[in-house]
Amino acid sequence: MAVEIKYVVVREGQEKMAFANKKDADAYDKMLDLAGVLGEWLQQSPLSLDEGQSDALAMWMAENKDLLSGVLKHGKLPEPAPAPAPAAEAESVQDADESNVSEHPRKRSKAA
Repeated sequence: MAVEIKYVVVREGQEKMAFANKKDADAYDKMLDLAGVLGEWLQQSPLSLDEGQSDALAMWMAENKDLLSGVLKHGKLPEPAPAPAPAAEAESVQDADESNVSEHPRKRSKAA
């Protein structure tokens, strides 16, 4: 028989999420606390959001708190990460690399 330890985040009598370690459960609980505060704050805004919209927006803001903090601190969005190359371009790059490998045996040994 196996024994598993689970850390369950419970809010208002409902299980929200289960985690394998306490650190992740505490972080999620803290994020839910932040979402609650943000939801209350959004209800005070001049926008007319229904409760579901403000809850969803508050949760999204809490999930992205580091990005939101950076935007508020620096006044701009961070640079987007470069997009991965499409499959066709990746294949042509790989073909070019393979042709270079055959010309340079030292590169082959590093790649292998």
